[in-house]
Amino acid sequence: MKQSIFTILENQPLAKTIWRMKLAGDTSPITAPGQFVNLKLEGRFLRRPISVCDVEGETLTLIYKTLGEGTKAMTNYRSGRQLDLLTGLGNGYDTALSGQNPLLVGGGVGIPPLYLLCRRLIIQGKEPQVVLGFNARDEVFYEDEFRALGAGVLCFAQDGSYGRPGLVTDGVTAAGNYSYLYTCGPEAMLKAVYEVCRTSGQFSFEERMGCGFGACMGCSCHTKYGSKRICKDGPVLVKEEIVW
Repeated sequence: MKQSIFTILENQPLAKTIWRMKLAGDTSPITAPGQFVNLKLEGRFLRRPISVCDVEGETLTLIYKTLGEGTKAMTNYRSGRQLDLLTGLGNGYDTALSGQNPLLVGGGVGIPPLYLLCRRLIIQGKEPQVVLGFNARDEVFYEDEFRALGAGVLCFAQDGSYGRPGLVTDGVTAAGNYSYLYTCGPEAMLKAVYEVCRTSGQFSFEERMGCGFGACMGCSCHTKYGSKRICKDGPVLVKEEIVW
């Protein structure tokens, strides 16, 4: 973990309630896809954890959803503004277990960390399939970016307004053979994916966090191997250790 000052390069809307922020700073502590950063926001006591979408050189890309007052305030941040970030948080995904044809499954703001994962897998010569789930057409984002990487992409909209009607679990079923599964999204989605997953896999969990680096124990969860902290021992858990 490292505390650093980053400078905003870009902060633009991508879809309904979805924004992309690009920042410049020391990205060296970010070593694995699936890690996150903790942003200090003016006037807010607790930092905001945001998953890392991409890292290239000293450029960090974050995608966030405007859920509360803190993230709504972030939409007013302009280029040139500086932010205090804790970086290198969380364990991230292990790409060594992927096999040749991994399946990546994301829902809503669980999609961003899968982008860096997908890019890393393709660089390693793997052939990932990607399943993206949204509530409706006006929430769709990053479909084209995944395709530009060279991945096969299936999009599902729960209300049937875009792509294929249905849930990401329908995409898991339709994906055919895959060597391993990586997923990120709300817990209800993760549980549903767990129930239809035909291989081992890694599941990235969302949780409210006090500190983001394991000191407060506020995001502890029970696993088959004892208590783990989502912020430090996670957010990625392997399928075989998860207790629902």
